[in-house]
Amino acid sequence: MLVAACLAGDRTAFGQLVDAYQNKLFYAAYRVTGSSEDAMDATQGAFVKAYEKLDTFDPTRRFFSWIYRIALNEALNILDRRKNQSELGDEVAGSGGDPEQVCEAEETGRFIQRALMTLCEEQRVVLVLRHFHGLSYREIGEVIGVNEKTVKSRLFAARQNMRAALLEQGFVQ
Repeated sequence: MLVAACLAGDRTAFGQLVDAYQNKLFYAAYRVTGSSEDAMDATQGAFVKAYEKLDTFDPTRRFFSWIYRIALNEALNILDRRKNQSELGDEVAGSGGDPEQVCEAEETGRFIQRALMTLCEEQRVVLVLRHFHGLSYREIGEVIGVNEKTVKSRLFAARQNMRAALLEQGFVQ
């Protein structure tokens, strides 16, 4: 296991953990903060904290859930520090392809990001983890430290509020 190798002093093992999880953590932080810079800061901060606290990791649990929680806490801390919610400023690079489709996808992304930023942090986190990262209710509960029933309740409210925000923007009917 890579964590055990890290604890034994193998620095390349931690590099492998970074490679394995950095994109997932970045995109989760991006969806929570709405900012590429903040997401990068949250991701880097999460890896620094994980490295410093690796000896506290419980090997009977999933490493992914543990580091995901650290990254989400970092993203939420960044939001707390800046408190003024911002619109999506940086777009994720398109895949090339048909310019009309790329433009439409970018516009859809902007609508979704603006709607996400209207949700409270608790709702935004569960929505991002479920719909952008495909975590199960149980996994979301592990990551954010609540039971499955609470996850379902927050997710229901998040979906309702997301729909209302998209309706308000004129994105859905």
